[in-house]
Amino acid sequence: MPKDRPELPPVEELLATAVTALGGVERPGQVKMAQAVRDAVESEEHLAVQAGTGTGKSLAYLVPAIRHAAESGDAVVVSTATIALQRQLVDRDLPRLADALEGLLPHRPEFAILKGRRNYLCRHKTAAGMPEDEDDQLFDPREVSATGRMVQRIQEWANETETGDRDEIVPGVSDQAWRQFSVTARECLGAQRCPSGADCFAELARERAGEADVVVTNHALLAIDAMEDFAVLPEHDVVVVDEAHELVDRVTSVVTGELSESTIGLAVRRAGRLVEQGVADRLQEAGEDLRALLAVAPPGRVDTLPQSLGMTLALIRDAAFACITALGPRNKDKDDPENAGLRKAAFTVLDDVHDTAQRMLDAFGPAAGDDADESGDAANGDHAGDARSEEVHRAEVVWLEEGRGRVPPTLRVAPLSVGGMLRDKLFGDRTVVLTSATLALGGSFDSLARQWGLGKGEWTGLDVGSPFDHPRRGILYVATHLPQPGRDGLPEAYVDEIAELIEAAGGRTLGLFSSMRAAKAAAEALRERLDVPLLCQGDDSTSQLVKQFAGDPATCLFGTLSLWQGVDVPGPSLTLVIIDRIPFPRPDDPLASARQRHVAATGGNGFMAVAATHAALLLAQGAGRLLRSMDDRGVVAVLDPRLATARYSGFLLNSLPPFWRTTDPAKVRDALRRLTAGS
Repeated sequence: MPKDRPELPPVEELLATAVTALGGVERPGQVKMAQAVRDAVESEEHLAVQAGTGTGKSLAYLVPAIRHAAESGDAVVVSTATIALQRQLVDRDLPRLADALEGLLPHRPEFAILKGRRNYLCRHKTAAGMPEDEDDQLFDPREVSATGRMVQRIQEWANETETGDRDEIVPGVSDQAWRQFSVTARECLGAQRCPSGADCFAELARERAGEADVVVTNHALLAIDAMEDFAVLPEHDVVVVDEAHELVDRVTSVVTGELSESTIGLAVRRAGRLVEQGVADRLQEAGEDLRALLAVAPPGRVDTLPQSLGMTLALIRDAAFACITALGPRNKDKDDPENAGLRKAAFTVLDDVHDTAQRMLDAFGPAAGDDADESGDAANGDHAGDARSEEVHRAEVVWLEEGRGRVPPTLRVAPLSVGGMLRDKLFGDRTVVLTSATLALGGSFDSLARQWGLGKGEWTGLDVGSPFDHPRRGILYVATHLPQPGRDGLPEAYVDEIAELIEAAGGRTLGLFSSMRAAKAAAEALRERLDVPLLCQGDDSTSQLVKQFAGDPATCLFGTLSLWQGVDVPGPSLTLVIIDRIPFPRPDDPLASARQRHVAATGGNGFMAVAATHAALLLAQGAGRLLRSMDDRGVVAVLDPRLATARYSGFLLNSLPPFWRTTDPAKVRDALRRLTAGS
């Protein structure tokens, strides 16, 4: 500890002061977690903490984080997966915590939120120093259209805002409109070279973050900071990853590359302003070849590279490189400041196209562009014998997503695993604390630790439990009398079971379905049979639907993935959570199926390592919607009998909160009626 800093109160004293000031009560799990975070930071050892709902884990990591920042003078970064938690931390938890601890620390704790550069208004682009992202021009702002009105609103707001933060705009604006006023980190000219650098909103936000004790960000920006050559976050030696169960998926999204008619068209438009037409035309023609191929190719994983696709990817790569070469030296901007923004934007998208095409070729071997499969057929599924033997050595997977609406068919490439990246880039030179209500899958942290790239002896795991009395407050009901779910939609027996459960509960039901088709089918069938209001995801914005659901105890809400993890409704409005089936990834999910096959090819159990782990995580998150306060009671009903009968059921059950369990539908209906009558 630096000599000029006074000795600080222990974590236990700071936590007790904070809890009292915030009107809370001491919770053993919260104290245990705060002590473990302190010890991990002091020993520079990675820590994974499972803290059930109601533990108060935000305070449990914020208090030792603030103490470390005050003692060391270094910022602590807190990363979250959702905007909701970011806002909770910045708008509620941290201001109140700073007030509570101010008198016990050398200075009042400072905090800041830092988002990706794309979230801040770019003054240079707004002043027309950068190209449009859409075809030449988006819309005339005076045009009477939804997008045109949004553009006009942004322009008016741009003259008034002090932060340039997109979230200030209420109601929000579409991505299409916002893209005309923002740039990515790689498109940015940099504060020193940009004419508007002195007033850059993103740089000002970064300066504020550099002066803070706690910097709140998101998993995507954390990944970019760790993996790119340029620093995004201020200097830090401790990271707290909240909602850590989502870390792998968010990092995978950051490092996923894509090629489509749209991405290549954007590159052509940007390059076409700056290079000879013939050079840009080469890339345009290669993009048209790709569009024609993707239009007739079946969606799904590409196991072997068709010769036509390999040649087209090589043409795209080479044409993009020709455009990059034609742009000239990258430092040429010093002599041509007028076109600096245009050149940087062109380099950025051309680099992406070139590198992504090369990644896709590399996924099939070093000479894939020249030695592609002459069959011309994209092999999807698990039937290619050679592909199975090559799976041990393959590092990335390529797949085709079919087009939807204005989005054309898109070819994507992603790593089979991001564990190595996380190990080297995130965990390598800093202390990381990972926490969530759901980390111990099957009763062990090992599944997620492997995904994070952490080996034995490199981390410590701790489950501090939950203050909720799960066996007395909740019932886990598995409907073993129902048939196994099939592929032909929601069985009629499931609809009958849902109706009986909702009638017994008097509404008050959150229905979590494995697909939107199943959620809508159940909603349509039950609206004719039940007298309670029934909302379905897609009827309105998710936030508005959750608000309606929470405001009327008789209402039911059906939906899919975002509701499994994003609903926090304490009180009598949520007494019953229905889960239609075990949420395994779809058999045709390209990334999950490739990862599963890779594990099997290297001697592991692919199903348990990938599919069962995915299902356990979502099941635990879904079941966690039930008890959100100390007074909550209710039932989690899983209609899929495999949760009680399959060989993997023990792993899944051990991932769930310790509710009292039953397979008797009569007992469950009676319990729901008693709860309804007593509320």
